[in-house]
Amino acid sequence: MLQGRLRNRLKERRLTSFAQYIDFLFSNEGQQIELIHMIDVVTTNKTDFFREPDHFDFLFNTVLSEFWQKTCSGYAFNIWSAGCSTGEEPYTMAIILNEFKALNPGFNFNILASDLSSRALEHARIAVYQESKVDVIPLSLKKNYLLKSKDLEKKEVRIVASLRNNVTFERQNLMHVESYNKAGFDAIFCRNTLIYFDRSTQIKVVRGLVNKLKSAGYLFIGHSESLLNESTLPLDRIAPTVYRKRVIRNNYD
Repeated sequence: MLQGRLRNRLKERRLTSFAQYIDFLFSNEGQQIELIHMIDVVTTNKTDFFREPDHFDFLFNTVLSEFWQKTCSGYAFNIWSAGCSTGEEPYTMAIILNEFKALNPGFNFNILASDLSSRALEHARIAVYQESKVDVIPLSLKKNYLLKSKDLEKKEVRIVASLRNNVTFERQNLMHVESYNKAGFDAIFCRNTLIYFDRSTQIKVVRGLVNKLKSAGYLFIGHSESLLNESTLPLDRIAPTVYRKRVIRNNYD
């Protein structure tokens, strides 16, 4: 698989072997102009709208309701889609949060979406998808949040501008999450990404994500994933693959 994904890069660089490609990749020039292209072709960008839908039900019915009861209109809800791929997850978040806002005037939110792949992020910013990708979205939500292409043969839709403007996209490597200058999230989705890391890296990434959460903030991971050494993390499992950051109280609380 790795060879297949990299062959086009060899052709692009007019190289005849993977050994030549590696030498070029780790040269100063390669680090500057080729590394980003290599990352784009080897990363897996599999995602869907409303993927693992029980997480979004939990977000709407539990997390947002809990947040609203505690804060009302005092603060904006901050959520991060870590490993957002081509944007289906953060736009699903935006739909859910907009629907909650419609029921609770005064509710505000910020969505950060990050990924390692520049190509995936560009797709996400443009926000154009095949109609088959949005089949899972209920018709009432399609009417509110999707625009059909005027070229009917293309069978494409685009996320409406008001929803696109709700999401900030940034390139971010989760291997360096500890040094990321954003923090104070009420919820973080990092789903179906940890499976690509070895065990020690998984622990490092999860600890970094937990440090970016507010006290009592929520971490969502994929249903095919598990948190190793849960007992060593300041997290309580609230639902399958849903964790809440433990509130650390001092002697004066």
